[in-house]
Amino acid sequence: MTDPAPTLIFKICHAPEWHEAQLRGRYDGSPKDREDGFLHFSAQAQLLGTLEKWYATATDLILVAVHTARLGAALSWEPSREGALFPHLYASLALSAVAWTAPIGRDTCGGFVLPAAIADHA
Repeated sequence: MTDPAPTLIFKICHAPEWHEAQLRGRYDGSPKDREDGFLHFSAQAQLLGTLEKWYATATDLILVAVHTARLGAALSWEPSREGALFPHLYASLALSAVAWTAPIGRDTCGGFVLPAAIADHA
């Protein structure tokens, strides 16, 4: 399927995984990514649903914003949750494709707080 055209997609990582990726110069994926054979990403509108479904108890999360144009043919949009198209990367993520990273916070009620930088890409 073709890319619905967002300029950025997002990877949610645990901070130690992202630190390791920075040392290696690439991100090879979480254990779930490696099990599935591709890196799971979300479009901006999908982020909160992904966080709530897969990271409900996590407190060490980093949001990685990635330029879709730098991923080439390894990026595919495929049906997932309730038939929605999600971005999947069938390769390691080169750090040169990363636009920015920021921690994902929590509010006083425990809800996720996305980084302010994401507002520039709404």
